[in-house]
Amino acid sequence: MPERFTETLRASSEAGWSQAVQHRFVNELFAGAVPDAVMARYLIQDHRFLDSFLVLLGSALASADTFEARLRFGRFIGMVSAEENTYFLRAFVALGVTETRRAADPDTQPTIGFKAIMREAADTRSYAAALSVLVVAEWLYLDWASRAPQPLPNNFVHAEWITLHDNSNFRRFVDFLRTELDRVGPAHADLCRDFFSRAVALELSFFEAAYTT
Repeated sequence: MPERFTETLRASSEAGWSQAVQHRFVNELFAGAVPDAVMARYLIQDHRFLDSFLVLLGSALASADTFEARLRFGRFIGMVSAEENTYFLRAFVALGVTETRRAADPDTQPTIGFKAIMREAADTRSYAAALSVLVVAEWLYLDWASRAPQPLPNNFVHAEWITLHDNSNFRRFVDFLRTELDRVGPAHADLCRDFFSRAVALELSFFEAAYTT
């Protein structure tokens, strides 16, 4: 049985992928030991590209070639717009991050890069391109979150960031994304590899940026 296309993409970016899922941020998150200042910087930046992420999800919905896929994207867009956005707002309150601070902090280079690659993939109107970025954004997070030891940290800011990315619905969505990319990606292999590898590099640099003041 040939290896899944998504596995070959991950293998081609293995070094960066492994560095990301085993990053200091992930290990400190598991221990409930991410300093508040680091967590605040990280979440401010992550929330910044929620808008571009919704643009990318909308592009995937519009360019998908089946009704069933469009329904899946529609449900996920609803979840991201509700539960995940609510987590951010609660976390900002807990961390003492004001709306003024959220507006004033400049985008880091990885955030600029993420906004750009999400909109670039959306602008291609290519389902395979959109999927390539989405698979990294979601599968890489499931990969690190699924490694979390039990019990989870007491602080909801840490614990819920883990469970948002390791729960049965999220796992099913990642399975769906990978299955779709396995199906449509091989016909656009070079395009997919390009977007996938750039997205993995951005994930790693995004973790790094949280520790850079």
